[in-house]
Amino acid sequence: MIINDPNDIEKRSMEIIESELTAEIPEENKAVVKRVIHCTADFDYAVNLKFSENAVKKALDALKDGCVIVTDTQMARAGINKPAAEKLGCSVQCFMSDPDVAAAAKEKGGTRASASMEKAASLGNNVIFAIGNAPTALLKLKELIDDGKISPRLIIGVPVGFVNIIESKECIMETEVPYIVAKGRKGGSNVAAAIVNALMYQLTR
Repeated sequence: MIINDPNDIEKRSMEIIESELTAEIPEENKAVVKRVIHCTADFDYAVNLKFSENAVKKALDALKDGCVIVTDTQMARAGINKPAAEKLGCSVQCFMSDPDVAAAAKEKGGTRASASMEKAASLGNNVIFAIGNAPTALLKLKELIDDGKISPRLIIGVPVGFVNIIESKECIMETEVPYIVAKGRKGGSNVAAAIVNALMYQLTR
């Protein structure tokens, strides 16, 4: 039977995912895992998504406090549900296209992703970082955390690729900051956005 209603499609998709899950997933993390599988059709995320202790609860508390959500790509920013963010009083920011970020990256010989994280540090600590593309963004966040310049409410570390990917994710898992990380090479801007949406939907739907 063909299903045409968008709500019914999502509902049926989640039912299929639930029926095919074989990994044991803590109940508090399941909505995030299922949302990521829904957007990727990849059940590997059932085992490679790693959550620090009480990460979801801490993230929900941050969203209730109207935190700023900072992404490392315009694609991730576009994928985050704006009405849900607005309902929670949260803004969604990406500084990658800002002229001052490009200038800072050129001056320092680094990446714009790294420079954009430095700019985001000026926002204070009521921030969730959703990193789906650039490992250098995670490496810069680790540096800023170690230097005591930021202490984010949550880091979503899911960049995709082959160079510095695994190392950048591992370094975030070594911090005291709450995290949701996709171990290994998999991830992407769509995954980062899906995680943010999964968290927000728990409060807005």
